[in-house]
Amino acid sequence: MHHLHRPQGRIAYDLYGPGNDGTLVVCVPGMFDHRASFRFVGAALAAAGFRVAVMDLRGHGDSDTTFDRHDNRAAAEDALALIEELGGTDAIVVGCSMGAAAAAIAAQERPDLVAGIALLGPFLRNAKPNPFARIAQRLLLVRPWAPRALVAFYDSLHAGRKPEGHEEQKARVLAMLRPADRFRAVFSTIYAPNEEVLETSGLRAKAVVLVGEQDPDWPDPAAEAAWVASVVGGSVEMVPECGHYPQSQRPDVVVPALLNLAERVRADA
Repeated sequence: MHHLHRPQGRIAYDLYGPGNDGTLVVCVPGMFDHRASFRFVGAALAAAGFRVAVMDLRGHGDSDTTFDRHDNRAAAEDALALIEELGGTDAIVVGCSMGAAAAAIAAQERPDLVAGIALLGPFLRNAKPNPFARIAQRLLLVRPWAPRALVAFYDSLHAGRKPEGHEEQKARVLAMLRPADRFRAVFSTIYAPNEEVLETSGLRAKAVVLVGEQDPDWPDPAAEAAWVASVVGGSVEMVPECGHYPQSQRPDVVVPALLNLAERVRADA
């Protein structure tokens, strides 16, 4: 484990293939997830010659809980700082859920650093408010049952194939949610005023959108994937037997898609 020093604290990250000289890939998880969800992707890309940095969000995993911002723009700023720290150019940013919005924001802000983005189960726009759902969410997030309730919800988002080591990953998430200061950071992330990414005119980065066919976050996952692709000018790959976490549920689909994206980035360099 490594740490990226930021003005208000440290961001934890794992580095796969540290001695590799291939394209730098930075992976950004979603809210109440642990960076280990990218464990299969990181190992596979490192074996293919890439250098892969998989970060935790602020207050998540082993990152510090001292930050006062937990929105998707803050995650984008951290991802860009990590690229600069590692000396990357023409990097690829892979983001899941809220992390996908961070990837898109990073590509917009620093086209000199980000040449490719992969958006997995992406949330680029905020869900329409539902009063009953909001009340249920508030009840879900009341301690002392909130950590286990969130882990149960996290488990339910893995519709389709369960990843190898899924029970260990759930244990990591539960351990992350139990300390009061870390739970406050995760709570702040859930209720952060996230930016909507509704247009990306002039986006330089090549883009691919990967959405699980069984992702329970949308009534029509394919329609959401098509809308996201229209925003970022990317291609779509629907992932069978998969819910919200393609990186851990179907790395056999995600890794080839990332290799193809890297080829497109190199061809455009």
